[in-house]
Amino acid sequence: MSPTSFADMTVREFLSALASDSPTPGGGTGAAVAGAMGAALVRMLAVLTVGRPKYASSEPLMKAVAEGASEGVERLLGLADEDARAYEAVSAAYRMPKATEAEQAARKEAVQAALKGAVESPVRVMEQCLETLGLAKHAVAQGNRNAVSDGAAGAELSRAAMVVASYNVRINLVAIEDERYAKDMRTRLDEILYMGQATAVEIDSRVKEQWKPKPSAPPPMFPGLGKPRAG
Repeated sequence: MSPTSFADMTVREFLSALASDSPTPGGGTGAAVAGAMGAALVRMLAVLTVGRPKYASSEPLMKAVAEGASEGVERLLGLADEDARAYEAVSAAYRMPKATEAEQAARKEAVQAALKGAVESPVRVMEQCLETLGLAKHAVAQGNRNAVSDGAAGAELSRAAMVVASYNVRINLVAIEDERYAKDMRTRLDEILYMGQATAVEIDSRVKEQWKPKPSAPPPMFPGLGKPRAG
């Protein structure tokens, strides 16, 4: 764990913690940090558009994108810590005494509540990444062409973070006994993934279309035709 927040760690410190045998940080925290990186790159495209006369008509939208992406970075960094705390709550619940029937009942109730908390943190990561993808769609469509690769990279990081977070949701849903809750959450999961994937595909198609080489003029069918004849 970091002294205060994962956001206060250096990149190397965070990666060392992620690679350690400690259960936190884990995949959910990694997803949140990856999502924050994605939002930061989307903001990069937006701020590299603002102030360019060529993109003056897009400036109000790009300012809104930049603001939304900045807020997304902060939310996702907060969710990185929240996810780790949620997992620690699950671990603490499983360590509760279970010698008597009363203790077993209390432990079971605590475990189930903690598992729901461990589900809801990565779902919030997914929701925020979906929002980032929406911002990226606007940025890529109207942003600075010279920085569109950064926006596309941010979108792809957001999509990947969304998928990674979904793994943490699914593994915790397996142990949740509230069938209605689990069913509703799986439905929500599928909805977010579907919308995120559709937006990511649209962004990918748009940037690839922008990067297509311009077609060159076809060679003349009869080279030399029309050239003046030698005297």
